[in-house]
Amino acid sequence: MFYASCRALTHGILRLVFRLEAAGVGYVPTEGPAILASNHLSLFDPAVVGAPLARELHYMAKAELFRVPLFGGLIRALNAHPVDRSGSDAAALRLALRLLDDGQALLVFPEGTRGAEPHLGPAQAGTGMLAALSGAPVVPVLLAGTGRVLPRGAVWPRPARISVTYSRPLRFGKERGKARYQAISDEIMAAIGRLRDDRRPVKVTSSAAARVTQMMAQTDPGNLSPGRIH
Repeated sequence: MFYASCRALTHGILRLVFRLEAAGVGYVPTEGPAILASNHLSLFDPAVVGAPLARELHYMAKAELFRVPLFGGLIRALNAHPVDRSGSDAAALRLALRLLDDGQALLVFPEGTRGAEPHLGPAQAGTGMLAALSGAPVVPVLLAGTGRVLPRGAVWPRPARISVTYSRPLRFGKERGKARYQAISDEIMAAIGRLRDDRRPVKVTSSAAARVTQMMAQTDPGNLSPGRIH
């Protein structure tokens, strides 16, 4: 109940204040295990990924955040789980696999740390390991604008437009091996990269624009038959 209430409130605020746009929500499974793999720009990211979704998300957060008074308790109540980033955290991996085995949805950030928009950092093998060991479908997710809302070092959010795009789930066989885990992570990151590239506006050079204008000027409107206009 607490998660659902916070999610609804957060969704309303994000749409009203930051003009949140969400696309591809239907690609996220409504039940059963699922891994949502997103680029990482800001501490704002988990809220933005989870707000448009009807189902609850669990996510891993760096252990230091849980030591912040009040904030640590809040994110724990909102399904955040601590992970030690100083080395291999076997306990966090076991917890993530257990959550997926229980049919939960888990948000992960393959890059492992926040990056600068619109650049994508290299993927770490951990996400690929989760995908391979669990067999859960992986939903690539692209965030845009959250790095401008709450960049590194900022305490208060700043006004900016944000969006989240979910893509068709990827599925991987239960194959083991570090090289295979890394290959899966790289494939997931490539899918996120395609989402980013699809968002970029097409640039029309001045010479191309001039050619289009010239062609339009040379076209005789009288030669256009209504039956051939689609």
